[in-house]
Amino acid sequence: MKNYLLALGILSCTLMTGCSAGYVTTRPADVIYSRPVSPGPEYVWIGGEWEWSGGNYRWREGSWQRHREGRAWKSGYWENGNKGYRWHRGNWQK
Repeated sequence: MKNYLLALGILSCTLMTGCSAGYVTTRPADVIYSRPVSPGPEYVWIGGEWEWSGGNYRWREGSWQRHREGRAWKSGYWENGNKGYRWHRGNWQK
């Protein structure tokens, strides 16, 4: 019985997430929502992001952030590789 449960757990992990933190076999559906009005001209819209938590991706809403001098916001993106889909977070770049 113990071996059966272990095999079932390994199979479930392999099918659902590839047993690798941050990878999923099917990426979540795109989220569509309305962007709120900018609080001012010095703000940049930072789109929503996917966060890895508890073995799944969860959506975090976007927000307006103050522009960082000499930097530009690069949005996050999904990468499809050998282990499945993985989200790369957005970040400020020079």
